[in-house]
Amino acid sequence: YLLLFLFFVTMKNDPSAFQALERIFHEKSRLAIVACAAELPEGISFIELRETCGMTDGNLKAHLNALEGASIIATHKELHEGRARTIVTLTAEGREQFIAYLLTLEDALRAAAKSAGVAQERGRILSPKLREA
Repeated sequence: YLLLFLFFVTMKNDPSAFQALERIFHEKSRLAIVACAAELPEGISFIELRETCGMTDGNLKAHLNALEGASIIATHKELHEGRARTIVTLTAEGREQFIAYLLTLEDALRAAAKSAGVAQERGRILSPKLREA
């Protein structure tokens, strides 16, 4: 509920703060997919993604199609133990867009927290690992 409160406070005081967020990342399933792909630069299998994100095959495929259409992720097939499997990787462009999204989200939440009187100064949320990969 606190996030909803912060969202409404920020929208009232600065509607552009949340409007700058990329919609492609803002859906929770897509955010989970991209976060998993960002964590594993060598790629993650479709099955691992499905299990980690708790999605059905069809739901995951639909989200992957949207992300691939936006050039955020790339998929390819590889053989593993004699069977083809789909590997999902975050593209360089997708990584840049995801980092920009996270920084924008952080700024929006920080502004919302300040408006609500609960702000605490903290460093950037991005780990060096994500920035460098």
